[in-house]
Amino acid sequence: MSDEAPKSEEVLFEKRGVAGIVTLNRPKALNALTLGMVRLIHPQLDAWAKDDSVQLVIIEGAGEKGFCAGGDIRALHDWGRANDRTALDFWKEEYLLNIAIKRFPKPYVALMDGVNMGGGVGLSVHGSMRIATERLTFAMPETGIGLFPDVGGTYFLPRCPGETGLYLGLTGARLKAADAVYAGIADTYVPSAALETLKDRLCGGANLREALQEVEADTETAPLAGLQGAIDRHFAASSVTEIVASLRAAGDEWAVKTADTIESKSPLSTLVACRQIREGRDLDFEAAMALEYRLTQSFFAGHDFYEGVRATILDKDGAPQWKPATLADVTLDEIDSYFSGAGKEALR
Repeated sequence: MSDEAPKSEEVLFEKRGVAGIVTLNRPKALNALTLGMVRLIHPQLDAWAKDDSVQLVIIEGAGEKGFCAGGDIRALHDWGRANDRTALDFWKEEYLLNIAIKRFPKPYVALMDGVNMGGGVGLSVHGSMRIATERLTFAMPETGIGLFPDVGGTYFLPRCPGETGLYLGLTGARLKAADAVYAGIADTYVPSAALETLKDRLCGGANLREALQEVEADTETAPLAGLQGAIDRHFAASSVTEIVASLRAAGDEWAVKTADTIESKSPLSTLVACRQIREGRDLDFEAAMALEYRLTQSFFAGHDFYEGVRATILDKDGAPQWKPATLADVTLDEIDSYFSGAGKEALR
C-alpha cells in the first residue's frame, strides 16, 4: 500500500475563520507539485478571490521536511519521452497559476517551512507575504537537470540584490532563511514553532502586520551579504564563459568551487538561464512567464532535460552527457532558437 495520499487528497483546502488554507499534502514526496494539484489549486484560489468571507489565503506544506520540493519531474520526463503534450499542459497550467498568485487580490501568505525548490518557489515567492523558517532550504537547481530556472525566475531572480539572482540561477546555490530574506525571496523570518500561533491569529481576523510582529524574529547575518562584492564582480561579466574565467582567475576556494559548479551543469541550460535572467530585468511578470513557456517548448523538444533527469533521478549515476558538451560548443543560433516564438504556442 502506498504511503502517498490519494490523488484527490494531494492538496487539501480548508476555510478556517477568515482564512482559506491550502495544504500541499504529499509529505513523502516533500510535497512535490503534480498537474492534478495545479488543477485543484487554481480554481480554489479563483473562488476565494471572489468570496468576501475570505480575507486572506495561507499556503503550507504537510510534514516537517518540505514546503514543496519542486515539480513532478519524473512525470514530465515520461510525458516528454512519449511525446505526450501533457508535459506542455503541466508547464502552461503551472505558469498560469503562478500569474494568478502574483495577481491575487488578497493577502497570500506562504509558509516556507522546509525544502522549497522549483515548482514550490512558484507557489510561494510570488505571494504578497513570504515567511521563511529555520527549516527553509531554497534553491533553483534546474540547470543541473537540463532545464532553466522557471516558475517566474525570469522575473524575481534579476530583482535580487546586484548579481545575486544570476548567481543563484547558474549555480543552484541553496539558501537558508537569512539569505532568503536578504535576497528578497522571503519577507520575514518566523520560527517554525510559532507558525501555528500565527495561523490562529490570522484565521481569527488579526491584522497581518500586527500578527507577524508578535512572532517574527531577527535572523543571523546572511552569508550572501558577505559574498555580495565577489558575486557582483564576477557575475557582471558579459558572458558565462567570462564569468567562469573571472572566477578561475580569482583562484580563492569559493570562486573555484563556484566555477566548477557552473561547469557541471548543462551548458545549454546555463547559457539560456544567463540570457533569460538578464532579459527578465526589463519584463513585466506576464511577459516573463510567456517567455518561460516558449523556453519550455524548446527544452521539451531537446536532449538535455531528458539526460539530466536520467542522470539525477532515474539512473542516479551523476554523470550526464550533455549535448552540446561544453559552453564553447553552444552556438548563438541555438540559444536564439530557444527564445524565438516561431512555431510555438503562446501562454494563454
